[in-house]
Amino acid sequence: MARIALKRAFDAPQKEDGYRVLVDGLWPRGVKKQHAHIDEWPKEIAPSRELREAFHDGSLGWGTFRTRYLKELTEHRETLRSLAQRAKRETVTLVFASKETRTNNAVVVRQYLNMLG
Repeated sequence: MARIALKRAFDAPQKEDGYRVLVDGLWPRGVKKQHAHIDEWPKEIAPSRELREAFHDGSLGWGTFRTRYLKELTEHRETLRSLAQRAKRETVTLVFASKETRTNNAVVVRQYLNMLG
């Protein structure tokens, strides 16, 4: 069973986070890189700029964003497959900057990883 956690970039890293992966395309404003303890930052798996902006400005609802983002993620299947495999061996924490904890790109990445797993 995959062990995939989600955590805001502004929350302090913990040992139990395991392997920390930033899933945003932009570095979180105000977070120092040396304090973030990010193990991997695969920028290519972040939502496209167009998709991210449309979701944040309200042009796209959550359902449409989620569907389109899942489609974008298929283009990065190999990167994501290695994360899914890692999550079978150890905890992988997907780190995100959004204030929204239930409707953000990390939620969609976790769903995709679980489908691959």
